[in-house]
Amino acid sequence: MERGTLTVIACAAVIFAAASCARRERERQPAPGDQGGRATVLYQDRVVELERTLNDPNDLWVVPQDLPRINDFVLKPEGACLAELCIPVRQDRESEMFVTRAGQGWFNVTELSRKLQQAFAVDHEHAVWSFGNIPVTRNAFLQSAVAPDFALPDRDGKLVRLSDFRGKKVLVITWASW
Repeated sequence: MERGTLTVIACAAVIFAAASCARRERERQPAPGDQGGRATVLYQDRVVELERTLNDPNDLWVVPQDLPRINDFVLKPEGACLAELCIPVRQDRESEMFVTRAGQGWFNVTELSRKLQQAFAVDHEHAVWSFGNIPVTRNAFLQSAVAPDFALPDRDGKLVRLSDFRGKKVLVITWASW
């Protein structure tokens, strides 16, 4: 093969690769207002794969039907509810937590997290959202001042539960390497 032919083939390969990368980038990042595509949500011990989200650089907008899969909240007329806990959500017009695009309602999971003072982190490149515990759901535990029951092996390997010492004073010492 001649040198000129190799150069043309190499240039064509570079152009094809660049076009392919640009096409993938366009597919990954839709225009503002379009659906943002897939996302993965991590919460407690679950991994939820979402088929569609609303494109937003700062927030995770999902269809209301996906909300219970994500964090057990249900969107009701009075708001986003988890058992007796309800956060008011305006659904009759656009708000910071609810919008309608092309006839589809969208719920802002990250705004709900902000209102609940729930920590979250996002990896935009991989469309992965991770949500921490919801502080208000732990209030009953904190107000009761009763430690949750847990079990650990003693020095002989016998499983010992905290509840085994009910009615006795117990000193619990914890340590972590971090």
